[in-house]
Order: sequence, then C-alpha cells, then structure tokens
Amino acid sequence: MKQSTLILLFLHLSLWSQCQDSSTFKSIDNYLRETIKINEIPGLAVGIIKNNKVIFQQYYGTETLESNRKVNPNSIFRVYSTSKLISTVGVFQLVEKGKISIEDKISKYLANLLNTWQDVKIKNLLTHSSGIPDMIRFTDISVDATDAEVIARLTREKMEFETGDQFRYNQTNYWLLTRIIEKVSGQTFEDFILKNQFPESENSILFSSNSLEMLPNRVVKYNYNADTGKYEKSTNIDGIRAHSANGLAISLPAFLQWSIQLNKGDLLKDGTKKMMWKPFDFFNKRDVFGYGWEITKINTIPSYGFSGGNVSAYRIFPENDLSIIVMSNGYKFFPVQYQIINHIAGLVDKNLIDPYLSAEESIISNFMTKDYPSAQKAYYNNKAKNPKWNFENTLNSVGYTLLRKGMINESIKVFELNTRENPQSGNAFDSLGESYFVAKNYTVALEKYKKAFELDSQNNNAKDMIMKIEKAMNNN
Repeated sequence: MKQSTLILLFLHLSLWSQCQDSSTFKSIDNYLRETIKINEIPGLAVGIIKNNKVIFQQYYGTETLESNRKVNPNSIFRVYSTSKLISTVGVFQLVEKGKISIEDKISKYLANLLNTWQDVKIKNLLTHSSGIPDMIRFTDISVDATDAEVIARLTREKMEFETGDQFRYNQTNYWLLTRIIEKVSGQTFEDFILKNQFPESENSILFSSNSLEMLPNRVVKYNYNADTGKYEKSTNIDGIRAHSANGLAISLPAFLQWSIQLNKGDLLKDGTKKMMWKPFDFFNKRDVFGYGWEITKINTIPSYGFSGGNVSAYRIFPENDLSIIVMSNGYKFFPVQYQIINHIAGLVDKNLIDPYLSAEESIISNFMTKDYPSAQKAYYNNKAKNPKWNFENTLNSVGYTLLRKGMINESIKVFELNTRENPQSGNAFDSLGESYFVAKNYTVALEKYKKAFELDSQNNNAKDMIMKIEKAMNNN
C-alpha cells in the first residue's frame, strides 16, 4: 500500500475516533449490531461521508467463517453489481474527454453486430434499455468462450424489446461497454479503471468474477442453505468478461476515498455528474433509472447509487452532502443493504427520516424473526400509523424470501395476507399461486392463478401456469 493511501487511512481512522463519542455514532453502531444479530451477517463494513469527511468507518465480524480473521481496513469485499458504478464513471470520463458520446451508436466501436443491434447507442447500454439478449440467460455460453463466440451465440436470439422502450437489467450491456472502453482507451478495462479512478489504491482494489479464486484479504461471500441450516461458500464463476459488471473487490478505505473524489469533482465535473444522474426517457414512461445509476427519493430528496449481490450498496445524497457504503458477505433471511442505508441516512440527517421506510423495515424484520401471529399483529400496528400506506411489494418480497428458505407454510400465510390486503392485485394472487404450487397443492394453486389472470389478462406467467397445471391434472 502506498504511503499516501496509508496517510488517508490514518486520517479516516482519526475522524472515526473523533466520532466515536457522539450519540450519532452510538446510534448507528447499535443499529448495525442489532441488524447483524437478527440477520446473522458473518462480516460487515460500513462507511459514511458527510461534507467530504469520513464520519463513520466501522468493521464487524470475520472475513470468513473458517477463520477468526476480523474484518478490517485491509479486507477486500467483492461488491458484485455495485461494480457497475465504477464502470459507469469510467464511461463518463471518456465522455468528458470527448473520446465518446452517449449518443454514439455502438456499431461505431464494435464490428460484426446484427442489423437489429445497429441502432443501439451507448446510452442504451448504460440505462439497460438496449433490448439486446442477456448473455447470462444462456447456459451454453462458457466463461472461457471468446468474444466472437459470445456475439455469435447472442445473434441467434431475437431482441428482447424495442431499443429504448424499457429498463431490463442486463449483463451484456456492461460487457459491451467494457469492449468500447478498451477500444477507445487502448488499455485493458482493469488498467483503465485503476489508472483513472484508483491510482493510489492498487493494493486495495482488484477485479475477479471468480468466487473460488484465492486472493489476499478478499472476504468470502456466503449463501445460506435453509435445508442444512448452514452458510455455504459462493461458488459462482463468471470469468473476466464480467469484471465491469460484477468483479470489483475493494477495501472500505479505498471506496471511501473514491466517493470523496467523486463528490469533490476529482473524477467527474459537476455537469457530467448531472448528466449521469439524469433520468433516462424510457418510451414506456414508467421506468425510472439514470445513466448507470439507480435513482431513489426519500421525502422527495433524490439519491443515486446501486447495489450488488444483495451484499453491497452505495448511495450518494448530493443535496445533503452525504454518502453511505455498505459491504457484507452474506445474510440469513433478507437482504438488508438498502434497509441499512435508509436507516443510517435518517440517523445522520433528520430530513432523510422516512416513516414509511422505517415501518417497512420493521415489517420485514418481524416476519423474518417472529412467529406469524406476532408478525401479523405488528404488521397491522404499522399499517394503523397510516392507513394509506401500501406494503404489497414488501409482503411479496417477504413471501418469496420465506419460500426460497424452504419455509413454505409461512410463505403461504404471508402471500394470503397480501391478497387480503390487495384483493385487486393480480401479482399478489400470482405469487400465492406459486407458493401453493411449490407446496404441491395444485388444486388451490390453479384457483389462485386463475384469479391472477382474471385480474390481469396480461399476466403471461399465470396463463402459462394455468395451462401447465391443467395439463398435468388431465394426464393424471
């Protein structure tokens, strides 16, 4: 680690120490410790920047479950899709230098593209509005395949939708951005990012989309197996083609330094950042997303960021001079990276306290940790605070979390609650149908899917499941 990085780390730790006696620090620390306890998070690192100063930097738990090595400032967390933020900044650095334009067609830089790809622009890759097929959907694309082989495979597929029409998250988009960055810069993607965003932190950042690769100080990600009741190491391997989309591994001090430089204008000018954070004009007029950045509002206050692997997240609140970084290596019940950021934002800045989000966090926690009658009672207590609040998406997410954890009966109860709360929601009945289908109660599953289709005739999933169940029943 370079001397300048060590000095930066010392300054960070000094500011952290100054903050330790404050009530805000204690509130944040207590909240994080309780969150870790409830979700059984193995390891966690959280950093907060206010007015370009690190006001909180704390480490919890261990890097791995197989050792007692504590998470520390040298621990390198793989941030998965949060990597896209760094890649996006790289694209806009080239825009700022006049090397590319977001209005450029990708065919200007990439050869041998299908005719249907010819009108896709760089802005469509950034906003996931390209319509190009998502390469991770095709199991016959090997991580060792050449770029030409991947293109050849994808060209056998139809466009998923009209370019510009909608947001649909897609890893192909960022692989193509990688190729454009390399074509224009004359460098490998990794070298370009390190040189232009992390020139003094090379020992605190690396790229690897191979979960099995043994790397110094890299924290191990775990997935909870509900059947065994144990955490298991992630074995996902995506290869170097995924580096720009999910391969960044970084220490908290390096990430904090990057955030300060972004906010101060060292990485991008203010005008360029405004361009990057501007909502894209999707044809469907429904989706909301910036140019590579998720847009979230709390009490009408905008913030920008992204998350990755359900274990990391970054959010910046420009109007409040606040940035928050969360990096972890697993969770037992429910991904909490957004909950942590929203909760901390309210603790740091009262203008960012959102009663709805607080109620939502409480509802999720109750259903994950309490028996159903108690959780349901707490749900109605939260709902009573504001009868107009709607928690359809929250209950749907909780139900699916329980279903994935093998808690089928509990998931059915939550989905049933959601249909009672939202009797006109085809999606709520669709989810309930799926839980009964998993429970092998096909008669009730069919009934719920029919209700879902009755409420929403555009629900192709419900339509397909009705046909599937009826066919199976007739064959029996």
